[in-house]
Amino acid sequence: MTATKRDYDTVDISDPAFWEKTPDERERVFSVLRRERPVSWQRPISSPLMGEVNENEAGYWAVVRNEDIVTVSRRTDVFSSARGVTFEDMPSEVLEMASSILTMDAPRHTKVRKLISSTFTPKRISLIEDQIYRQAHEIVRGIAHLGDVEFVSAVSARLPMWTISEMIGIPEEKREEVREAANLMISWDDDEVSDALDPATAMLNGISTLHGVCQDVIDARRASPENDLLTALVQAEVDGASLTDDEIRSFFTLLCVAGNDTTKQTTTHTLRALTEYPDQRRYLAEDFDGRIDTAVLEFVRWASPVMTFGRTALKRFELAGRTIEPGDRVVMFYASGNQDETAFDSPERFDLSRDNRNHVAFGGRGPHYCLGSHLAKTQLKAIFSELLTQLPDIRAEGEPEYLASTFINGIKKQRCVFTAQE
Repeated sequence: MTATKRDYDTVDISDPAFWEKTPDERERVFSVLRRERPVSWQRPISSPLMGEVNENEAGYWAVVRNEDIVTVSRRTDVFSSARGVTFEDMPSEVLEMASSILTMDAPRHTKVRKLISSTFTPKRISLIEDQIYRQAHEIVRGIAHLGDVEFVSAVSARLPMWTISEMIGIPEEKREEVREAANLMISWDDDEVSDALDPATAMLNGISTLHGVCQDVIDARRASPENDLLTALVQAEVDGASLTDDEIRSFFTLLCVAGNDTTKQTTTHTLRALTEYPDQRRYLAEDFDGRIDTAVLEFVRWASPVMTFGRTALKRFELAGRTIEPGDRVVMFYASGNQDETAFDSPERFDLSRDNRNHVAFGGRGPHYCLGSHLAKTQLKAIFSELLTQLPDIRAEGEPEYLASTFINGIKKQRCVFTAQE
């Protein structure tokens, strides 16, 4: 906790009501902060995970501009991940169980990431590319005769976990259990998902389930190796070091949660964007293979599925004219950074031809850059190849039901319609 007393900003982005707004409504608020106060001091957020806010608790610095997000992401000597990366403070028991490479600093982060990277490579993804496209084809073919479906459950939610389950080696009979546990990790305050458990218990239950399933697979692969990612992680060795079971379980949990929900949400937001911008839909369809690699980066910029991550300052640092003191919490708002007018031309427009080198949807291009980015891009290419081929007039219909969250830019339900195929 910092000893410095500061006034909280008059633009309040800690109010739970702010996170119940639509992405467009939140963006109008972020645009004011980007323009006038790109680094602002905000009051502590009220979180169901931690109970009532202690008014004597320190607040946090909100970082909303693209270049400042990149600075915080890259300056790991100043901004630590080891004290937690979520917007809300987590109960200590949750933080301990949820620890992963996201919540590590060098040198441990460097060692663990190097070991995981030795197995979770673009080459490995390319080996299962045919599998991903086959899965995408089967998902779309399965709804083609209907003409009207709830898109999230019928399409968006299916491919990510299917791919991850087969790639990791999750037994068929455990996959629904893993899917439900991963959803609980994201939607712990959604009664439809958590069965009205208190948030901390819901999250702990989700973590415990994922850890238990993973440990069973670890034990099985040690006894009988197979050609899957869990076997590779168990056998991984770099410079004489190997991964512990704790580290493997933590990465498994991260992959099931982040690797599932981010691609799911990007798929749904992209369908809405292709519906809203028919000119961009036509542009992509005219030369899908030639344009999809650039287009998919716009998909993730536009969706910004992960909205926030936090750091803790280790030393005094000047950022955008504000003095950050040791111990201060700093929260990066990726959705705002991806709408930054100084980083993108007309960021409010969905433009599949834009140069997206500045997007921060996979993190701010620092050492914590998303390990699963290649997998996510492959899945998005596959599912939209199949959607636009098999269901060329598919479109979002009506307003979505949004997930109220400070972390995931989530859509719970979205109806879509299309001409039913014979």
